[in-house]
Amino acid sequence: MHITGDHARLVVGGRLDVRSAADAKTALHRAVDSGQGDLVLDLKHLDSWDATGLGVIMGAHRRAGRCGRRLVLHDVPPQMQRVLVATRLHRILTIAP
Repeated sequence: MHITGDHARLVVGGRLDVRSAADAKTALHRAVDSGQGDLVLDLKHLDSWDATGLGVIMGAHRRAGRCGRRLVLHDVPPQMQRVLVATRLHRILTIAP
């Protein structure tokens, strides 16, 4: 897993899973805490995520809300979009086309 970007836009690539969750959580929390306005997560290069990775994204979503920010998922791959719909998280998370 690799995350690049700044406090306004992050590009997430590779696999977001139990092995990369701690590093991803640190990077996302740092970005949330250091910026203002929407934090865009560009997921077009994300290969897969598991329940732990999805939990990291939900944690970042909650943290962003507490900081007065909004986490926006951008370019969510189709298979991951289906997971969000199946878990009904598409109703909670902001997803941009």
